[in-house]
Amino acid sequence: MAATNTDKLEAGIVSSYDRKSELMALDDSNAGVQGLCIKFKDQHPHNRLTGIHDDPILKDDVEGKVRYACEKWGFFHLINHGIPTHVLDEMIRGTCRFHQQDAAVRKVYYTRDLSRKVAYLFNYTLYEDPSADWRDTLAFSLAPHPPKTEEFPAVCRFVLIIILLATFNIISTLHTLGLNKDG
Repeated sequence: MAATNTDKLEAGIVSSYDRKSELMALDDSNAGVQGLCIKFKDQHPHNRLTGIHDDPILKDDVEGKVRYACEKWGFFHLINHGIPTHVLDEMIRGTCRFHQQDAAVRKVYYTRDLSRKVAYLFNYTLYEDPSADWRDTLAFSLAPHPPKTEEFPAVCRFVLIIILLATFNIISTLHTLGLNKDG
């Protein structure tokens, strides 16, 4: 892809970006989004949090790598984050259970109101985008205050609470690196 800055791309400043060619290449790969993840897996930074609380040199090193990843890539791959694989697997199963419920049960959570703490919808930008994203989304607004326990869907409530606690723990660890939304 020729464009390297999405702000310039969205503003129409970058003229060398050929969206149709990019989409055709993705489609022709028959690998989907997972294929993109695998293709670029070793090209984006991986960051480990293990040991940063005990080693100030390691902490400084990880802080620099995370800061670089955020500035250069806009994201980073966090490994050794402390959430066990079986919990992540259960999160996937819980999400599947939610989506496999009867439509009448899911409709309780359906909304286009992005201020809701728990939302079930498809395509956030349905009326703005030239095409629809054909996927269902179960979303949670966690900040500044997470949903109350009873607001989570019953079929995945327990694992959501475990993930939520683990996520807050990771956020706390990232804050110890001196990183914040403004820096």
